[in-house]
Amino acid sequence: MNILEAIILGILEGLTEFLPISSTGHLILASWIMGIQQTEAHKAFEVAIQLGSILAVVFLYRDVLFKNVELWKRLIIAFIPTGTLGFLLYKLIKSLFSPVIVAVMLIVGGIIFLIVEKFYKEEKHQINSVDKISYKTAFFIGLFQSLAMIPGTSRSGATIIGGILLGLNRKTAAEFSFLLAVPTMFIATFYDIYKHHNEFQLDNWINLGAGFITAFIFGVISIKILLNFISTYSFVAFGIYRIIVGLIFLYFVLYNNLMV
Repeated sequence: MNILEAIILGILEGLTEFLPISSTGHLILASWIMGIQQTEAHKAFEVAIQLGSILAVVFLYRDVLFKNVELWKRLIIAFIPTGTLGFLLYKLIKSLFSPVIVAVMLIVGGIIFLIVEKFYKEEKHQINSVDKISYKTAFFIGLFQSLAMIPGTSRSGATIIGGILLGLNRKTAAEFSFLLAVPTMFIATFYDIYKHHNEFQLDNWINLGAGFITAFIFGVISIKILLNFISTYSFVAFGIYRIIVGLIFLYFVLYNNLMV
């Protein structure tokens, strides 16, 4: 992987991390298109540049994150399911990183979004602030987030759907998803770097820096785009997008007999 490819993946990571379309899935598919092998070092790169996107959340929500202790209690409780399962099933999760699984999960997630939006009624979703989320609700949103360990599911997509099903309105579900990414992705990123730090050479660190910076810039852009979008529209467009992209890639993957 060269620095241009690292920048492209960084841009893609920043744009897709907070949209419910699976950033990890898009990185895997983009790497496949560019002919980049899914080595352990590259998988670590894909996780590590997510830190740039997460810093975008810290930057935009710094006042809330640095002053609201109650919010951090909810975030920690919501992180527990993912943190526990991620630690116990680390090797299994890594083995699931493949184009076929990504394509299938994009399609499945898209269908679920369409079903959820079909029955969504704004007046029935009265939790309109992250401060109104109970500890119990936060924990169950965390359970939904743990489903995103399957590549292509989308961490933001799983938490947003979970939030909506648990009574959050669209904006609150999206914002809690952004905020929950902070502890989740910080810990996942540093754990992955720790596990694979010996595999990074000088060029890898340069590429990581380029991907990190671009992921941060485009992460800020992505958050603002999504919040503006859902203030007027539903998540139906994202559901349709997931299904179309998933079907296209599933066709090309199967056509080229890339079943791994």
